[in-house]
Amino acid sequence: MSTRWTAPLRRALLVAVPVLLLAGCSGPERGSLDAQPATPSPPCLVHQSREPAERYTAGRDADTAAVLEMMRYFTAHGSAPYCDGKPPTATDLAWRRLYTGLGGDPAKVPLR
Repeated sequence: MSTRWTAPLRRALLVAVPVLLLAGCSGPERGSLDAQPATPSPPCLVHQSREPAERYTAGRDADTAAVLEMMRYFTAHGSAPYCDGKPPTATDLAWRRLYTGLGGDPAKVPLR
């Protein structure tokens, strides 16, 4: 490698490596609700792996179809137990708070 490229490459790595490392520390990833589409009437709930994304939380700019799907899912199935028998995770609770915050019935999503 030419010595004229060594210093610029070193500077680029000094900037890039910390940025890439910090990118993995940005907190929970946000995403879509796993509404168990393969099971229209699930006997139990799966734990959500991602907190609600802006498509659910952006107010007037939210994705209406996605919000309605989430509201329908929790209205119909929110009181079912989790399939693994464990209590809701912090991510599950974020979805439940969104549901009730948008006017959903708290009785449909008990915090067990």
